[in-house]
Amino acid sequence: MIHCLLPLIVLFGSPAHPTSDDEPFSHVDPFLGTGGYGHTFPGAVMPFGMVQLSPDTASRDPKESYPWCAGYRYEDPTILGFSHTHLSGTGHSDLGDFLVMPMVGEVHTDPGPEDRPDQGYRSRFSHDLERAEPGYYTVQLLDPDVKAELTATTRVGVHRYTFPETERAHILMDLVHAIYNFDGKVVWSSVTVHDDRVVTGYRQTTGWAPDRRIYFAAEFSKPFKSYSLTREDREHYYFRERGVRRQPVGAQTFSGRKLKLVFHFDTEANEPILLKVGISPTDVAGARRNLEKEVPHWDFERVRHEAKTAWRQELDRVRIDGDRATKQIFYTSLYHASIAPMTYCDVDGRYPGMDGCIRNAGDHLNYTVFSLWDTYRATHPLFTLIQRERVPDMIRSMVRHYEENPRKQLPIWSLHGNETYCMIGYHAVSVIGDAYLKGIRGFDVARAYQAVRDTATHPDYDGLHHYRKRGYVPIDLEPEAASKTLEYAYDDFVIAQMARALGRKADFRAFSERAKSYRNVFDPVTGFMRARLADGRFREPFDPFRAAWAGDYTEGNAWQYSWYVPHDVQGLIELMGGRHSFVTKLDRLFEVETDEEKYKEVDDISGLIGQYVHGNEPSHHIAYLYNYAGMPWRTQERIAQILSVMYQTGPEGLAGNEDCGQMSAWYLFSALGFYPVAPGDGVYVIGKPSLPRATIQLGGGKTFVVTAEDLSPENIYIQSVRLNGKDWPYSYLYHRDIAVGGSLHFEMGPEPNRAWGSDPTRVPPSMTETSKTW
Repeated sequence: MIHCLLPLIVLFGSPAHPTSDDEPFSHVDPFLGTGGYGHTFPGAVMPFGMVQLSPDTASRDPKESYPWCAGYRYEDPTILGFSHTHLSGTGHSDLGDFLVMPMVGEVHTDPGPEDRPDQGYRSRFSHDLERAEPGYYTVQLLDPDVKAELTATTRVGVHRYTFPETERAHILMDLVHAIYNFDGKVVWSSVTVHDDRVVTGYRQTTGWAPDRRIYFAAEFSKPFKSYSLTREDREHYYFRERGVRRQPVGAQTFSGRKLKLVFHFDTEANEPILLKVGISPTDVAGARRNLEKEVPHWDFERVRHEAKTAWRQELDRVRIDGDRATKQIFYTSLYHASIAPMTYCDVDGRYPGMDGCIRNAGDHLNYTVFSLWDTYRATHPLFTLIQRERVPDMIRSMVRHYEENPRKQLPIWSLHGNETYCMIGYHAVSVIGDAYLKGIRGFDVARAYQAVRDTATHPDYDGLHHYRKRGYVPIDLEPEAASKTLEYAYDDFVIAQMARALGRKADFRAFSERAKSYRNVFDPVTGFMRARLADGRFREPFDPFRAAWAGDYTEGNAWQYSWYVPHDVQGLIELMGGRHSFVTKLDRLFEVETDEEKYKEVDDISGLIGQYVHGNEPSHHIAYLYNYAGMPWRTQERIAQILSVMYQTGPEGLAGNEDCGQMSAWYLFSALGFYPVAPGDGVYVIGKPSLPRATIQLGGGKTFVVTAEDLSPENIYIQSVRLNGKDWPYSYLYHRDIAVGGSLHFEMGPEPNRAWGSDPTRVPPSMTETSKTW
């Protein structure tokens, strides 16, 4: 294929839509995080879109699925094909629906081994001939010598395959392929070939989402001359050629657990064949309507341009100054934080409810993929600043989930109309309460609060009845008991704040008392949060360094979880013996030697600084806790360290799972200079800005401008702060200070200003008063 290399280099090096280096769009790198532990995908997706049309690079045993959670891994040498649904940065695998792959020459219906792509339909590729931007992906498939291009609308994936001259061009549609694949994942599938252009079908799968149905309607730009079918690994041929009548005649439907179709074409040199695929969670009719409504034409470049326009609007929500690497990390983070949750309804509003009934969201969007254990921390608080118009629909979606769920619970980790019950806590209440307390409306507040309260008083969920009875979750009755106690206590704090705002005085008192339950798992002898038995004793033996699946803690150990009291840091300082003891132990967290052998059971733990684990969420608020002890300069040092070590450009630029936007949202807030330690308290704790200037579009014509004077790699310390031109001696901001618009100005220097933010009256608020701990 040397003869075509030069034109390919020219083609791939020249974008069809040139962009200015100054605009955010040009700085997004969809490959960032596709290597290492980031688990992102590089393919085409619209903001919060239902379709994520992206390459899949490996088919592995389910026991080895963790590196391929997003389907694509930068290190892999071959591509299997392009599927229409993916998860962004999760630590679990699923989806990968309706894989499409072009072929030339011999027909294959099995992917074949990675080291022998000629034995299957997979193809080698080179990163030199691969490129991606928001809403568009392209790669040259070396084995068939086909250029693949992908773009998408919200519900439709559009493919363009440019073939060489051949009488043996093929396009495969594999309904067996899945991410996290195993025998029996596809429960049933069906395909109907309507004519020589249109194909529809569906499949039902079980996996992380235990019962999921997804439908498609596909249309080719060129009639196929024939097609062949493999069903249950047995090959059947059905021909349909223009000018030749061969049976079967008319639309043909095929059903089974293992269906693969190959469509056959004659092509001229450099002839493109387009394929557009609408998907739907409801039925084939919905998929056809989605296809007809969103892409009623065959203009690939128009779809690509519309996707680019949508992404430009999203990325323009924050404008920053900075060097090229900083802009790439920042805008790629903003891009990743705008992928999930994803739209989960047809163009007419229909979607499948948790109860299996088809419902209608009306003129509102229904969303799915709420990775709430991760995203309540920073992603959803980010939405309350820059996506305020979307937040009401997200809350409506959560409340609908509660109403349709036979268990009458808000989502824990929702996926395509399913509840996975992955992770712990009931953090939808944090998202709802935080939004309400920030003044966001547009949803039924009374229904939302009822859902919040019912979820927090559920009689049968993860040891919650034990927690209500004893004030803690007993480890001999429920796994991960220490973590569950701590996370329930935080959620209860948010409920208490919402109850107070609604005038629900009895609930305010009850949930405020429950929010103190973190004290029941603190061991004053060891100074750690520990799991207790039902009889009240702490579990023995105790190793604060060990992390284990279904152990005392969730994806962490005592070193990380002992700081999880975001709503009452002053109370935690009191338990630990005062602020100096607190800071000494906090320093040790970052400095104590790491023994990775203690983490071998837990894949998700990565990005370590001592025992601080930035690659996993329980650590994300910890660096900001120095502020509560009146030592904000220590927070500034830690944030500078984390930003420089854990976020880089390139495929391995993320230290851990992106987790549906949480890793990115942490970066966005921290680069701006503040972070929501305890969503629901209306406070952002000031850290260290990393941008000379940032303008945040708040909606309604309001902006909040953050500037950092004399910022440099050496000048990491805040000398002074001005809010709207006035001196600001506090080491925190209220949400209302930002939401009304205005300016925040930092003056930076090379040495700490130990006076700023050190006064006990100027540290961030907690349930426990500062005067009791100092």
